[in-house]
Amino acid sequence: MAVGAQEMSQQPIENHAIIGDLHTVALVATDGTIDFLSFPRFDSPTVFASLLDPERGGSFQIAPAFADGRQKQLYLPDTNVLVTRALSEEGVAEITDCMPIEEEDHPHAIVRHARTVRGDVRFRMRCAPRFDYGRAAHTVEVREGEVLFASQGRDATTLRLRTPVPVRIEDGAAIAEFELRSGEGIDFVLEEVRAGCPSGAASTEWCERMRETTAQFWRDWIGGSQYAGRWREVVNRSALTLKLLTSRHFGSLVAAPTFGLPELIGGARNWDYRYTWIRDSSFTLYALLRLGFTGEARDFMRWIEARCEELAPDGSLQIMYGIDGRHDLTEETLEHFAGYRGSRPVRIGNGAYDQLQLDIYGELMDSVYLYDKYGETISHDMWRNLSRLIDWVCKHWQSADEGIWEVRGGRHHFLYSRLMCWVAVDRAVRLAWKRSLPAPFADWIAVRNAIHAEIHQRFWNEERRTFVQTRDGEAVDASVLLMPLMRFIGPTDPRWLSTLAAVEKELVSDSLVYRYQGPMAAPDGLEGREGTFTMCSFWYVECLARAGQLGKARLAFDKMLGFANHVGLYAEELGPAGEHLGNFPQAFTHLGLISAAHFLDRALSGAGQRG
Repeated sequence: MAVGAQEMSQQPIENHAIIGDLHTVALVATDGTIDFLSFPRFDSPTVFASLLDPERGGSFQIAPAFADGRQKQLYLPDTNVLVTRALSEEGVAEITDCMPIEEEDHPHAIVRHARTVRGDVRFRMRCAPRFDYGRAAHTVEVREGEVLFASQGRDATTLRLRTPVPVRIEDGAAIAEFELRSGEGIDFVLEEVRAGCPSGAASTEWCERMRETTAQFWRDWIGGSQYAGRWREVVNRSALTLKLLTSRHFGSLVAAPTFGLPELIGGARNWDYRYTWIRDSSFTLYALLRLGFTGEARDFMRWIEARCEELAPDGSLQIMYGIDGRHDLTEETLEHFAGYRGSRPVRIGNGAYDQLQLDIYGELMDSVYLYDKYGETISHDMWRNLSRLIDWVCKHWQSADEGIWEVRGGRHHFLYSRLMCWVAVDRAVRLAWKRSLPAPFADWIAVRNAIHAEIHQRFWNEERRTFVQTRDGEAVDASVLLMPLMRFIGPTDPRWLSTLAAVEKELVSDSLVYRYQGPMAAPDGLEGREGTFTMCSFWYVECLARAGQLGKARLAFDKMLGFANHVGLYAEELGPAGEHLGNFPQAFTHLGLISAAHFLDRALSGAGQRG
């Protein structure tokens, strides 16, 4: 039967939690709607995307039919098993959602349990998948106890909805109304249908077992964390979120599980973040190693090592790859999607994948250096590839590039790119010396010294007493906050303290930090302003702590925790009213939170403050 649409409202970005199975992630809104899901992998086409288009995107809702009421959402402690609760004078209802964590070849599934806690509650269920980003038609077949949704076209996909209640089909969606008395509950299972791969029985006992084993998996995993500091709960939630964004099969981490969520409502800054950035590597490995998750760090390092086996003939890397390591991430626009609150274009793929961003080499080498120090010794072949890469950096560090913010307004000579080229060469020298590895020390050290000198000569504005965004420029950029974090400059060096003061004056609003702003900043080629960047706020906290400003750092950190959503998640940015903007949740933000919490906790304890 043909597929049409049913009008739905779009929930705010911050009104979501996530569930996942280490292959993909689903966004679940506070009203019980799954309104975003790429399936079966992070980078697969969506089957639910009503968050981007209520009519064409598709969704899966289970909700009580209350005339009014309040919604609450929480995770079972130390798990990624989600409870969405509706409370009303008419009764109390709960939806418990999870995605079972099983072996690699299991059918990916969502298990949803509807239950009445108090009163007699009438529910409505509507499962309306829209395949291939809402572009593919599908057929619907109703069988006893199940509904099959089969997409048409080149990437045929079939989903099975196991339902204990009768359904009717309307406009390509399965719809049911049912009543549960106090204490009663039923299960719905939406699963992938794959030839030769047995599905779960989906009985009440099977569903209960999946919830229990999934919850236990997460408790066992987070139980391996070595963080026992002041902010254990929020650090654990960030760690659990990062684990959800990690591919169990490939070991890579997606920047976020979504695409098209805007950095400005109605604007064009709507990118696809379902890929793995080399930039994230050092921050990811730092966070995982600091928390004690050496297995995940090892898996991610294997992914990085594979990318180093694929260097271009000249020894260079791409800035990002598919989670499976693929190189082509061609960008296209989904013209038929209306966008989140009218924000268009909605893009898939990412056209920045072939940009020149020199900073990635520093982040890569820093991650290798950290892993070799805290994890395992790198291999001979890995060092051989890294040596080629460092030779490339030595030849190209003076080039203009698009920089960390992936500007689309032309290349510039960015301070952050110079800084991370220095980090790349510095970590290579340190690693080679420490492990007695073959290296052209004289050549590398000469380049390291030259970069260091240029940063202090050409990126230091003597009149303004600050390091600046671009060579001989005047604008301040939040990326300078990584200068002391990367040990380029001491956290109490007078030049750094005056730079920190400039950042506070021009980019910090209370605890919130803008990336850059004002007419002196390098043009990014895009229209419209953006919000504050949450990861920059956590960099700011760590800089304050490293500078010994512990009271100020703790206040800023605690204030930033207040900007998390109701389950402790952050999008990329915060808007003027504290609304979450950009793709959600963003791994980089949670990495920054972990790093700031770890250092600030140690600094406070070192200063004699009680936890």
